[in-house]
Amino acid sequence: MDLAPELVEIRLDNDKKKMLAIFSDDKEFNFSFEFLRVYSPSAEVRGHTESESVLQTGKKNVAIEGIDPVGHYAIQITFDDGHKTGLYTFEWLYELGLNREALWDDYLARLEQGFNSSRISHLILSLLIGMIASSALLLLPRLSPLLE
Repeated sequence: MDLAPELVEIRLDNDKKKMLAIFSDDKEFNFSFEFLRVYSPSAEVRGHTESESVLQTGKKNVAIEGIDPVGHYAIQITFDDGHKTGLYTFEWLYELGLNREALWDDYLARLEQGFNSSRISHLILSLLIGMIASSALLLLPRLSPLLE
């Protein structure tokens, strides 16, 4: 998209952790704070290339502490987890709004995949520790005479 319509109004609902973005073409997009945080345009989140992007986890209860305008083209959002880098250009917000459902589904799938990967790693580590402990117990009777 070359130029997005202008962002004309933002409404925060801190109780529901939602932000409504209203654009000059009368399109309205309702974003959860979590969605905005995990799709931050910052290099910390997106990286400089797609392969450098970092899956954001543990952001379900994130809150917005402040929103500051940046010129006539962007806003900067400050989250309560300390994240405040990245400019949410009107174009970026508009694209997020147009593709919110697909992006959210993709995020949930990556989150599930990340969870499964870390769970598998934990299970493998647990198995290895168990195998080492079992081997040590088997070797202990043979090592006892050497330790006396």
